[in-house]
Amino acid sequence: MVNTQVTLCGIALENPVIPASGTFGFGREFAALYDINCLGTFSFKGTTLHPRFGNPTPRIAECAAGMLNAVGLQNPGVEHVKAVELPALAQIFHKPVMANVSGFSVAEYVSVVEQLTDEPQIGWFEVNISCPNVHGGGMSFGTSPAAAEEVTRAVRAVTKKPLIVKLSPNVTDIAAIARACEAGGADGVSLINTLLGMRLNLRTRKPLLANTTGGLSGPALLPLAVRMVYQVYEAVKIPIVGMGGVSSAEDVLELMMAGATAVEVGAANLVDPYASEKIVKALPQVMEQYGIARLADIIGAAHR
Repeated sequence: MVNTQVTLCGIALENPVIPASGTFGFGREFAALYDINCLGTFSFKGTTLHPRFGNPTPRIAECAAGMLNAVGLQNPGVEHVKAVELPALAQIFHKPVMANVSGFSVAEYVSVVEQLTDEPQIGWFEVNISCPNVHGGGMSFGTSPAAAEEVTRAVRAVTKKPLIVKLSPNVTDIAAIARACEAGGADGVSLINTLLGMRLNLRTRKPLLANTTGGLSGPALLPLAVRMVYQVYEAVKIPIVGMGGVSSAEDVLELMMAGATAVEVGAANLVDPYASEKIVKALPQVMEQYGIARLADIIGAAHR
């Protein structure tokens, strides 16, 4: 019998599979399809201080081996999440949940985390400094080590819960950003978010997305994610949540061997709403296939 359990920043997970923020709503949408308690946990919809409608449509453009999105952090705001989404979630999900938060200033990040830190179901904060689809926030904090450390340090001061900082691949040296987050007090980092991309409509000769550019996700990202997780594992001592192009149990093992403690599943949930459940179910058999008795033993195996 294989053991799929891992421990992420001091909290035990039955398995390392975590649906990524922005691809799983607040859980209710998927709980109608299957028992989401089979998951390790999930990262809920990116939450900001104030409600956001997001970017104008069209927001989605397909491409080979993936998709572009420019949703723009559409969400109901932190007050609604506290009053409506978290109580509803408590009825269907009986594990700690990961709260993904974003902001347009350091003060906004701090305020969102302050308002959520006493919520009992929140196990971790995933601080998104890597969203490429908003202006004046998100990725602007994640492309500078100094800015990344500033946000991390400010949020660290207002919560005792594990703090995971979500990193952007749209940088020259992701290891430098990870080290800055570690220096600022992060308990972990998650990577990678989407790569900035663009598509054109050949008839109109204009961008397909109203935002012009969008974040590329999907299977095309996996080799890049493996490379960046590998690099960050060598640069920091804190745990890594790996993501980017994951669509199978084999992909989970690959990212864990590169250095990830847990693995988020993103665009695959939009292609197949049962994707995360299927990966959880497939993990034991795939572990046996590769002679893995205990999943925690393969974290960073590629470095040994």
